[in-house]
Amino acid sequence: MKKYNYIKLASCLLLVTVLVSCKKWVEYDPHDEYKITDLDYLRTEADYRTMAVSVYTPIQWLNQAVPIANIATNDAVSGGEKATDVIPLQQIDDYTHGPVNNQLDEIWKAAYEGINRANYMIQYKAANPGGVAIDFAGKEAMYGEILFVRAYCYFMLVKFFGDAPLFTEKRLSLSDARSLGRSPKAEIYKQIETDLNAAIAVLPAVAQQVEKGRATKYAAQALLGKVLIYQEKFDEAAPVLDGIITMNAFSLVPNMKNIFLLSGENGPESVFEVQYSNGTPYWNWSGTTRGQGNLHAQQVGVREINEVNGSAAMPYAPGWSTDLPSQELAAAYEAGDQRKDATILDIEAYKAANPGLTITYRVAPYKNTGLYCAKYQPMKGETSGQAELNYGNNQRTIRYAEVYLLAAEAFNRSSAPNDAKARTYLNAVIRRAFGNNDHDVTASGTAL
Repeated sequence: MKKYNYIKLASCLLLVTVLVSCKKWVEYDPHDEYKITDLDYLRTEADYRTMAVSVYTPIQWLNQAVPIANIATNDAVSGGEKATDVIPLQQIDDYTHGPVNNQLDEIWKAAYEGINRANYMIQYKAANPGGVAIDFAGKEAMYGEILFVRAYCYFMLVKFFGDAPLFTEKRLSLSDARSLGRSPKAEIYKQIETDLNAAIAVLPAVAQQVEKGRATKYAAQALLGKVLIYQEKFDEAAPVLDGIITMNAFSLVPNMKNIFLLSGENGPESVFEVQYSNGTPYWNWSGTTRGQGNLHAQQVGVREINEVNGSAAMPYAPGWSTDLPSQELAAAYEAGDQRKDATILDIEAYKAANPGLTITYRVAPYKNTGLYCAKYQPMKGETSGQAELNYGNNQRTIRYAEVYLLAAEAFNRSSAPNDAKARTYLNAVIRRAFGNNDHDVTASGTAL
């Protein structure tokens, strides 16, 4: 018993020692030594450049803009497992969505995250949070990229929501977000034009671009031209778009299918692409890590597609049968137009054309059209980690073909139309589609 009491006493003394030690440790205030504030950011050129790269990240999260835009038209249907699969997309397809829609909410949040990050950088352009000016070669061009991203995000908001909150001076706080009203879309368009014109003045041309995916002068011009077309400012849009074409910096890829292959990323027809990666860190189902994969690839894949014998000649990986092209879209293509095969995958036609392969798949259970989106099909070996979430397919956001078509519309609809130039640009795209000039357009005026 006495021995037990000694042990108990020793234990109590040890506990008191630990508590006293803990108390001393807790009372030591590490605030000044360890607290991280805004003053710790943007101290060097490397800090500025690293944070500039982070401004691009939210535009990766806008990948759902592609299927939503398709599904909202007659070009595609939602598809999926059943009527309750991804209900927000079903609602958009059926025109039954209300003010609360998770897919649209993600676009809203991603766009404003990009704007907030851009604003933070712009707020500290002249001097960092500590009031120190950090100057370095290429800083103006870097800020041109930031202005491009902000304009891109605001354009996305205007397209999907019309009037929206407009702020440019600083990063929003929670109290700001609660009190901010919506600005007319005309004001937002004005800001987009201001940002893009400022970006054009300082950005390098594509030929000077070293790192793929960065905004360039031509990317900013193309986006500005598109923004002006959306506002029907054709007189202003025509010279902006023509300025890209006359520089001969881009070319149309003869085989359209090649554009959307991994090997076709950032190719001669690419004016701007949103970059994705299947490298680490990966997206995972728990959401504990944020990756850089493109979910849209998984969405458009053929459900449970498989080559029974494991042949590598069948390149497709299984997906979820979402964003299914409509038969109406397929019927709109003329015979011989290669754009059809580059846009639409008819899986039964593919099977018939490859009799040596034993291909099985599950028919899209809901709103089946028999057709699948060919442009971003998931391919074997092009994902990592959680396979469904980490495809590296870039989003071909602005292609040279679109620049041609936008310019053609601008010249045709200007106050002093130039239909000859409009036809030249339109026919360049049509000739690539058919491989000859047999389908050239000869019309003028409104018929053009």
